[in-house]
Amino acid sequence: MISHIHSTTITVSDQDAALDFYVNTLGCAIGTDQQMGPEMRFLTVAFPGGGAELVLADPSWAPKNATPGGQTGVSFITNDIDATYATLTERGVSFTEPIQTMPWGDRATWFNDPDGNQFFLIEPRQ
Repeated sequence: MISHIHSTTITVSDQDAALDFYVNTLGCAIGTDQQMGPEMRFLTVAFPGGGAELVLADPSWAPKNATPGGQTGVSFITNDIDATYATLTERGVSFTEPIQTMPWGDRATWFNDPDGNQFFLIEPRQ
């Protein structure tokens, strides 16, 4: 049976700039950075303690019709959304909404990476 998600892919306009944002702003670690031929670099990042990786895909080999920007469908978990929001705001991260309580009781907000890829940040209700 399936045990977990390995990775999900987002399209970025510049892999080096994206790598800088995810590692130095969001605190990710490099998962894989492998040249897969003259025009394809397979690049992933992962959050500390997380199992799944985020593939930072160049538009030339990203999934068909994928372009940088827009809703990704990717959600990130935090155990302290207020502290995470404050830290990321200080680091220049763009949030689209203030923190709010969702109808199901969790607290959450949305933020963008430099390419405008949008992510959901959520603190699950205890």
